Amino acid sequence: MSIAENVAAVQRRIAAAALAAGKRPDEIVLVAATKMNSAERVAEAVSAGIPVCGENRVQELTEKNVQNAYAGAQLHFIGHLQKNKVNKVVGVCQLIQSVDSEELLQLIDTRAKALGIRQDVLLEINIGNENSKSGFNENLLPNILEKLSVLSSVFVRGLMAIPPISNSAGQNRVYFARMRQLFVDNSVKKYDNVSMDFLSMGMSEDFEDAIAEGSNMVRVGSAIFGARVYPSN
Repeated sequence: MSIAENVAAVQRRIAAAALAAGKRPDEIVLVAATKMNSAERVAEAVSAGIPVCGENRVQELTEKNVQNAYAGAQLHFIGHLQKNKVNKVVGVCQLIQSVDSEELLQLIDTRAKALGIRQDVLLEINIGNENSKSGFNENLLPNILEKLSVLSSVFVRGLMAIPPISNSAGQNRVYFARMRQLFVDNSVKKYDNVSMDFLSMGMSEDFEDAIAEGSNMVRVGSAIFGARVYPSN
């Protein structure tokens, strides 16, 4: 199938999952995870109706942006953001989804302030408490949100999570449900520089389960572009 056909198929699946969850299909934001895809393939996906592109790597983002790969779509950063590359992302991406530490928040705020802008971000939660993954501990989230009042150039738009790798269908729903509760609990509180608008969770293999549990932003790569082929050393 072509990229356009894959995009249409994913959109149909999102619509069905949204309706089953009692939501409108247009309430779910589809982010195409464009890692390891050329500028031409990314542009093809945008032409097929992709509203948001999400990049994992700063170098790829920079190279494709110069080639106008994302023209007509929003650009999000969805990978681990190294502190020394903050300047290449702040002000370039409409949303940084993967903010995983207080130090990174402060660096983003400093850069955004220098540019005279407000940078929208999501806070990444290590919902599986995995040592191999970055992200905030869910129990520390209220404390982190309280501290945001002093960061005037950062605005938190919600939460993001990557649950543990699952071995069977539906296995991650428990993590998605915990994220949804965390999102709801912190949505009812009033914090400066925080508006809980987006709950970003769910990828190609489990985005329907994520939508069923409350996700309103899904990051889909292989279902749109096909399986990634990693270069061998």
